[in-house]
Amino acid sequence: MPLYLSKFSYTPETWARLISHPEDRRKAAQQYIESVGGKLHGFWYGFGAHDGYNLWEAPDNVSMAAVALAISGGGALASFETTVLLTVEETLDALRTAGEIAYRSPGAE
Repeated sequence: MPLYLSKFSYTPETWARLISHPEDRRKAAQQYIESVGGKLHGFWYGFGAHDGYNLWEAPDNVSMAAVALAISGGGALASFETTVLLTVEETLDALRTAGEIAYRSPGAE
């Protein structure tokens, strides 16, 4: 199954709710991804551009998109970005295939 890395930031209101009532959000994240047949591999908080990071496994892009849409639509996050991760083997296959594509730069004849 494909792996996905999500980066998220909470709204100030969400942080205020978590300060008032601390909660382990890994449990919620696990339920979301398991509902589409996936698995949560990790959940971390950090300092910097994003408040947290998730490493997910999902059956396909549509399943992961559904989870991302459900989470984003909940209103607790200020931002939510997901990146599809490729294995080294998948990247090597892509590199080999790219070498077979006859690319022409814009304006080149």
